[in-house]
Formats: sequence, C-alpha cells, structure tokens
Amino acid sequence: MGLIDELKTRILTADGAMGTLLYSYGIEYCNEELNLQRPEIVEKIHLDYIKAGADIIQTNTYGANALKLARYGLESQVAEINKAAIEIANRAAAPGGQFVFGTIGGIRGIRKSDASLQEIIAMVDQQATHLLEGNPDGLLLETYYDFEELAATVKHLKSITNTPLIAQVSMHDPGILQNGMSLNDALHQLESLGADVVGVNCRLGPHHTIQAFEEVTLPEKAFLSAYPNASLLDVEDGRIVYESEADYFGRAALLLREEGVRLIGGCCGTTPKHIEAVKKHLGQLAPIVHKKVTERKPIVIREAEALEVKPLHEKAKTERTIIVELDTPRHLDVTKFLEGSVALKAAGVDAVTMADNSLASPRISNMAMGSILKHTEDIRALAHITCRDRNLIGLQSHLMGLDALGIHDILAVTGDPTKVGDFPGATSVYDVSSMELIQLIKKLNEGISFSGKSLRKKANFSVAAAFNPNVRVLDRAVARLEKKIESGADYFISQPVYTKEKITEIYEATKHLEAPIFIGVMPLTSIRSAEFLHNEVPGIKLSDDALARMRACGDDKDRATEEGIQIAKELIDTAAELFHGIYLITPFVRYDMTVELIHYIRQLDQQKESDRNHVQASY
Repeated sequence: MGLIDELKTRILTADGAMGTLLYSYGIEYCNEELNLQRPEIVEKIHLDYIKAGADIIQTNTYGANALKLARYGLESQVAEINKAAIEIANRAAAPGGQFVFGTIGGIRGIRKSDASLQEIIAMVDQQATHLLEGNPDGLLLETYYDFEELAATVKHLKSITNTPLIAQVSMHDPGILQNGMSLNDALHQLESLGADVVGVNCRLGPHHTIQAFEEVTLPEKAFLSAYPNASLLDVEDGRIVYESEADYFGRAALLLREEGVRLIGGCCGTTPKHIEAVKKHLGQLAPIVHKKVTERKPIVIREAEALEVKPLHEKAKTERTIIVELDTPRHLDVTKFLEGSVALKAAGVDAVTMADNSLASPRISNMAMGSILKHTEDIRALAHITCRDRNLIGLQSHLMGLDALGIHDILAVTGDPTKVGDFPGATSVYDVSSMELIQLIKKLNEGISFSGKSLRKKANFSVAAAFNPNVRVLDRAVARLEKKIESGADYFISQPVYTKEKITEIYEATKHLEAPIFIGVMPLTSIRSAEFLHNEVPGIKLSDDALARMRACGDDKDRATEEGIQIAKELIDTAAELFHGIYLITPFVRYDMTVELIHYIRQLDQQKESDRNHVQASY
C-alpha cells in the first residue's frame, strides 16, 4: 500500500532534521557530500529515525542541486550525490518497509535574482531524474519561501512523473507567505496543481505552526503535512541551538492532528527523540475528517497620508524639476551643509538629495539630515538607500523610519563595495539587489512587510532608480531601465554626463519610456578632480574637450571654477531642451556653484516662456 492510501486512514510520522544531527557531530561543511564520503553516518541517522518510529524518511538531498553544490565546488557531482542518497535511504528502510521520499529543497529566499524560474526548473529536473532512478515512494519539496518557485516546481514534476508529491511552504510569520498570500490559499493552490500532500516546514516552531493551521480548511483531495522546527532558534557561544523538550513537541503533534494534519515530522532542531515523542502521543489515533476553521480577522490597512507636494516623478513629467545632491558631512560639523541647503532652497531647488555613504565612506546619516531639512528648514529631502550597508531587517526598519519622518522620496541603489571606501575590511551585505529593493519598497506602499505580513498602513514612497548612461552600448543600459520599471521604479536619476552628444543619445534611446529621467550634471572644479572622476570613479567618463578645457586652467582655481560652470551650462542647454528633470551634483559642498546653475536653469525657462508668449501674441 502506498503512502497516499495509508494517509486515507492513518496519521503517519515522518523523520526529523538531518542537518541538526550532522551539526551536532561537528560536521559543518556540505551535508550532501557525506552521501559519498561518509555514507555510514547518513545511514545511521536514517536508522535512528526509523527506530524512533518514523513511517517515512527523506533522502539527504535538500541542497543537492547544481547551484547549492557549486558553493563547495561540487556542481559536477549532482548525479553521484543524489543516486548515493537514494541508495542509502532505500537500504536503511528496506527491513522495516518505511516509505522513502527524495528531497528537493527550495532555492530562492527573498532574492528572486538567486536564480530564474527557467534555471530552477532545469536544476529540479536534473535532481529529480537522478532521485527517481532509485524508485522512491515519492518526492518531497521543502523549505520553499517563494511560492512562485514552488508552484512552478510542482507543475513541472507533475508533468514528468506520477510519483506522489509532498509540497511544503515555509512562512516568516504564521499563516502568511512572504508574498502576502494566506497559507490556506497557498495550500489549496498547490493541491489544484496536483500535489498529493501539502503543508509547511521550517522557520516556525510547533506553537506558530499550529496557529497557522487554525485558518486552513481541509483539502478535498490532498492531505496536510507539518514539519515544524523544534522551537525558535537561539545562539550559544556561536552555535545554533533549539530549546525544546521532546515531550512538548509530541504533545504539539496532538494539536496538529486536531487541525487536520496527517503527516507529522520535524525540521530544524528536531532529533529522533522528538519523533519518538510524536509517535508515542499519536498512538493509533485516527485522522479527523472535519474541523472548525478559525476565521481570519480582516486586516485593515490604512491608506497612506496625502502627500503635501506632488511626487517628483509626476512633476517631472510635465514641468521643470531640479534636484540637487549635497553630500552630508564626513564629520560632525553640519554648519556648511545646512547653509548650503538653505541657499539651494532659496535658489528654487525642488529637492535636496543625499547619498547613502557614497564611495563606501561613512557620513552623517541621510535620514537624520533629511529629517532636519524637512522639519527645521522646510526643505524636501530625497534619501538614497544602498543594499550594501543593511540586511533585510535594517532595510525595512530604515524605510519604516523614513515613512514615520515623512520622507517619501527614495533613490534605491546597489552601493559601492566596501573595499573602495574608508573601511575596506568591512563587510558588504547585499541581501538584495537594487531591483529587488525597489520591489520591496513597493510592497511597503501596499502596506505589506518584506515578510508578507500587514504593516497596518500603506507607505507612500516615490522610488527612483540609478541610471548609468556612460557605457559603450546604451541599448543595454536602457534594457536595464525597462527591467527596473517592471520592478516598480517611478523615475531615474543619471550619473553625470559630460557631452551634449551623449545627452541627445540618451533622449533618443529613452523617449519611449514613460518614467522621467533626471539628467545628471556635475560642475568640475579643477583638472585634478576632473581626472579623478574620469579615471577612478565608476560610471563617470568625461569628454576629451572637457578634460582639455580644465587642463588649460592650470592651477588657477578661480578660472577653473568659471570654466567648470561654463561647461555645465553648455550641457544644461541641451539637457533642459530635451528633459524636464535636471539633477545637479554639488562638488565638495561647493553649493555656490550649484546655486548659480539653478539660477541659470530658471532663466532659461523664463526666456523660453517669454518667447512662447511673444509668439502667441504675434498671432
């Protein structure tokens, strides 16, 4: 009798964690390689779970795909590792007749860029092919945070095999997937795709797993499974531990049964003792066929507060909009920064934008300075956010703080690597890419946390993305802009451009885009700074003409300033004709230069308006 037939009348017990036991043995490298190097250890763990009462064991292949094995240089051994795993499990289960399921683990976390769906399906197909050669009783899909990935995997596997399929999602918070879908909806969708058993595993302990199932209705055809962690994890002396009594875990199995779960095992932190306790408490209890479902309380997400001013991207679609970058100080004296910001406001700037520790060098937080500008000087602040300095926790916390402060204008960027800055030994985080950060910010605009749960209120961020047009093949850069628009970017801010021809080229290449582009213009101050920008700063290239003109100024600082401003004005003539958005980068807090350029732009616009009125009057 197969697993599915057994589940019609029985509650079955699965095994527990493999990695936890290997970790406890002091093994801290590739678990899956042990199928080849130390098969006796893997087989012993299988036998220990069988002795504890497990009706089903899973192969030691959670990470046995090409992508995860590549971390250890083992990507060429996918076949050998998976074949060895199924042989070990079959050998352990043969005397007692336990069911053996081939395990395939999820690949994506929050980062969809870890692998495309096409790449994932190719790896799933490769791994499943080798597992199926060992004639398992089924396949087990576990620890899938990305529902899109799991749904595609189930669909593909059902197209190539009729073997029973267990599909399990993982949640950051009880009852909610990271895409905001309810657990109930997710499990029923998996059932509709053909999964025979649907459930959850990992991340949450028994308490929250039970809580999540309270809102799940019984499937019509599939059965429910649960593989909770032993508890929430803790760290002692640098080692991960799980505080959970086996008997508590066993008693929790009784409550999972009441929620309609028919296959109960364990994930991180569980051991044969936990499985033995599950078996002991469940005994010969029959599965339930009816349950009372707790109705999910409707989640009220308040609308965002009305913006005091028009979003920058909306304004830049129809009228002149000027933003100015002014770096926050590298020291604690903010006097000149505030003086410059006030001068820029008086000149008519629409927003002051502040980098997020540009070139990986620490500066006063742009959140702090942005708050001061907004609440003390009534100046609109546009804060850059990099993926370099904060993990997902820090990114969401930072964004929530910006919303609380009323700072709604954001530029999402990857960020320069730490090794180029003042602390080359510091780590770069990069939990997400800039495109993924844009997507997550847009989730906040829907009132949804990165983890999928409600934030009770919608944020109202206008999100800019970076644009580097100083490349050999502009079409590729434009294709990247299109992808950023798909991710949710509202507008773009470009790196400084130093030729009129490039500005015109940018216009022709991007005029089909609805998202506005702010063309970057940065006045030069000396030949030394010009050569530094040209030769050492990523994404910036000067024209030969600009370099020659600055070189001709020699060491005359005043002449260099005048020439730098003149070059910038010539670029502005072209940019202002083709784009509504102008992005002025202030060099070395020389805000006097930027103020002059703002006045110049406003004069151009006034002259253009005057000419237009004169033409109309003549008719």
